[in-house]
Amino acid sequence: MSTSVRQIRACSLTPLLRPLAAAAMIFAMAQAAHAEAPMLKNQPGFYRTMVGDIEVTALSDGTNHLPAGKLLKGISKEDLDKRLQAAFVTDPVETSVNAFLVNTGKKLILIDTGAGGVLDADSGHLLTSLKAAGYRPDQVDEVYLTHLHPDHEAGLMHKGKRVFPKATVRADKKDADYWLNPANKAKASAINQEFFEVAEKSLKPYIAAGKFRPFDGDGELQPGVSSVANYGHTPGHNAYLVSSKGQRLLIVGDMIHVAAVQFPQPDVTIGFDTDEHEAMGDRRKAFDAVADAQELIAGAHLSFPGIGHIVKDGSGYRWVPINYALAR
Repeated sequence: MSTSVRQIRACSLTPLLRPLAAAAMIFAMAQAAHAEAPMLKNQPGFYRTMVGDIEVTALSDGTNHLPAGKLLKGISKEDLDKRLQAAFVTDPVETSVNAFLVNTGKKLILIDTGAGGVLDADSGHLLTSLKAAGYRPDQVDEVYLTHLHPDHEAGLMHKGKRVFPKATVRADKKDADYWLNPANKAKASAINQEFFEVAEKSLKPYIAAGKFRPFDGDGELQPGVSSVANYGHTPGHNAYLVSSKGQRLLIVGDMIHVAAVQFPQPDVTIGFDTDEHEAMGDRRKAFDAVADAQELIAGAHLSFPGIGHIVKDGSGYRWVPINYALAR
């Protein structure tokens, strides 16, 4: 019962009972205030939208604290500080880790799997969000990886077992050939060697079960869902295009890490890029196409739910998050 209703009813009581009713109302309000203790975590997180007849659910795996000053290249410290301050964020930047569940009506496809607990306690919450959204891991038919970096594929495996037992895992052959090659691992830096190890462990149970099927470049993987090559960040980095009834949503992985910087200055790269010039060129190419067509784009590291539009703005771009709407 609301406070206003209680007040109305109290006014209609006899003068003798009014003090008792008022005391009861004050006591109830005090108890309610005491019960509503603040909650410190924003998990689980999911957001549903439709692309034509295809349901897309953004799933939060949590966040990762990214040291922008150490990793971003092509921007001065002064300019970086100004960009971050203007966006009301600090360095390290708390960056969303998002995955996307695509329900075509015939197939349930998960795009990326989050960090699976290999980063810190702020990430690795994908399964909590998946279950809150009304789905179970054993319902997922296919998993499409944007690339084989830990915060995108480590959620595939837990204690040596497949988290998605029914699913076939797919990734670009160029990325698989690179990250699963022992010769490349031997030549890699210390931090990249960890990336190789996580990729090997995450995919091992799927490879053993015959559930890993790489693809080659652009192409339709399921009706309404296609791969789009965005090489540069890694040798086989991919995006995925969801299309239905004339509507389109491009789901990207690490095309962008720090929105406050890389939208207005898209030539800023990150130390994890395998080929920074190719990554820079692919970012502009993809952003131009999405902006010109006024279509939706979703990003693994854009603030959750990470879905919105891109608008050209001078030599860069401006991010316009999707307008919140209830799924119908």
